[in-house]
Amino acid sequence: MRRSDRERIRWIVREALAEDIRGGDVTSVIFGPEEKGRARIVAKAPGVLSGMEAACEVFRQLDSSSRFRALMRDGQSFQPGCVLAEISAPLAVLFMGERTALNFLQRLCGVAALTRRMVEALGPDSGIGIYDTRKTTPLLRLLEKRAVADGGGHNHRFALDDMAMLKDNHIDAAGGITAAVERLRGAGFFARHPRLPLCIEARSVTEAAEAACCGANIVMLDNMSMEQMRRAARAIECAARDAERSVPHIEVSGNVSVARIKALRALPIDRISVGALTHSAPSIDLSMRFG
Repeated sequence: MRRSDRERIRWIVREALAEDIRGGDVTSVIFGPEEKGRARIVAKAPGVLSGMEAACEVFRQLDSSSRFRALMRDGQSFQPGCVLAEISAPLAVLFMGERTALNFLQRLCGVAALTRRMVEALGPDSGIGIYDTRKTTPLLRLLEKRAVADGGGHNHRFALDDMAMLKDNHIDAAGGITAAVERLRGAGFFARHPRLPLCIEARSVTEAAEAACCGANIVMLDNMSMEQMRRAARAIECAARDAERSVPHIEVSGNVSVARIKALRALPIDRISVGALTHSAPSIDLSMRFG
């Protein structure tokens, strides 16, 4: 893990603890600092593990003498009854950290589990990648995108400086795809950022072909029917070759579900982006058991 990522996780955990504890745990003061305890984090439902670093950091920040032992690695599947981690710490610390640690784990395991379901629906030989979006919980993007990776998915752009992405509102406001790309060129994007990719959203077969002609690295087919996507894929290939450009990657987006993925895997596409991975993943039920 990069140092900047570790620092970010420390900050996230610090803010989460401040939110939960505020002026102090007025219940756990019944336990003195000399009273020690042990606890286990146990799965109550199946899932895919993610978020162990954040959970460990919770107890590390509350008491440096705490001992957090992960019994599974991020990315591993688990079943009900599995013990995910063991913690040794003063009793007051265990009680103070319990909810924050579980909140991180339950949320992130849910994201990883939904991602894993979609990856498995594609099958091992499809060659298509499942990608997340920027539809993440504010301030938790790093953790949620890591959870997608733990589930076997891929990360789309992390922030607005990772990629130029002309979506429908950009295109409409600029007066069309070609006009929007010219505005990018005029703003110096291609000169200043020659290695950054350009993704263009297309709502029709015509827009898909235009995006390929304009040099998109990725053409994102948004909310199209199966037949439209097949036609768009053919149009993209023909348009790119006619313009003597590389054929861009084709991405599908909009209303993607596990059931629909099984149909999408038959299309000549490269990527499927799924906002639901991070905005609609159900949390996995976990508990902390003492003793």
